[in-house]
Amino acid sequence: MPNKIDVLARICPQMKAVLAREDELAGDANDTSAGFAPMRENYVAGRAWWNEGAPSMAAVTDDVVAGPFGDIPMRRYDPTGAATAAAHGKGDVQPAIIYVHGGGFVLGNLDTHDRICRILAERTGVPVVAVDYRLSPEAQYPSAVREVAAVADFLHREGAAWGIDGERLAFAGDSGGAHLNLAATLYLRNEGGGAAFVKCLLLFYGWFGLTDSASMRLLGGPWDGLAEEDWQFYLNLYAADPAALANEPYANLFLNDLTHDVPACYIAAAEFDPLRDDSACLAAICEQYGIPCRHEVFEGVIHAFLHYTKMLDAANDALEHGATFYRETLGLA
Repeated sequence: MPNKIDVLARICPQMKAVLAREDELAGDANDTSAGFAPMRENYVAGRAWWNEGAPSMAAVTDDVVAGPFGDIPMRRYDPTGAATAAAHGKGDVQPAIIYVHGGGFVLGNLDTHDRICRILAERTGVPVVAVDYRLSPEAQYPSAVREVAAVADFLHREGAAWGIDGERLAFAGDSGGAHLNLAATLYLRNEGGGAAFVKCLLLFYGWFGLTDSASMRLLGGPWDGLAEEDWQFYLNLYAADPAALANEPYANLFLNDLTHDVPACYIAAAEFDPLRDDSACLAAICEQYGIPCRHEVFEGVIHAFLHYTKMLDAANDALEHGATFYRETLGLA
């Protein structure tokens, strides 16, 4: 498509070094022309190096909870051991963050985002529960929304058995995971009896429903796998009728009434991300209606930058700022 900004000439030196390193790793997970199966293999292989050297946790536990379509795998990260102790009656239950990974609803798993979850757990000091929702096209909209909502509902009701305070939950996620966090919160609010127990959302460069914007027109290419044809590829896999998503409230999230009962939001965007304006739109709504919000645009970086904490200062800053916002919102020392 013509009229694009020359992103590769404008990204920061660290982002350029990251992309060079990505080229050295196995496969190109952004090449949608290869099909989703090879993309998944390349995505997992490419993320392995970026996940090395992550912070140690007091406990990491893989588990499952029952969902609307079968068991949902989860991974619990306990950074201090306080939740594990509380589960055995030794101490108070802990607030927790539910992490939902990105990958265009098609890619990703518990391992591809392991380092992000560990860093977030370390910097917030609270347990992080990662959700391995079923991917598309095997499972399509609204399956992932309902599975993420089901995990939150389970922790709200049964979290004490894992040392988790079900009245003080939060969501965090990147890209499609950020979308699913807000979608699941709205689903719980509208159809699940309420979402007052969700106190905070950490939304890293999410898609929230825009189908056209200045950032979509100007940005996106092979470097991030988010050109117009790539975006359509993901939507074609996510829904049986992609065109209908524009009228679905848990896909086009701006169809919902966002003027009330929305948790405090940390909204992080990347300067050279075609989804940048989704974040700006959501932040403007929050600011207009008095929803506690912090909106940051990280300069010089592209979509999915959160993965690159081994080489990219912006990734570490985004996680640190999100963790600070979370702790301030929940009143944690």
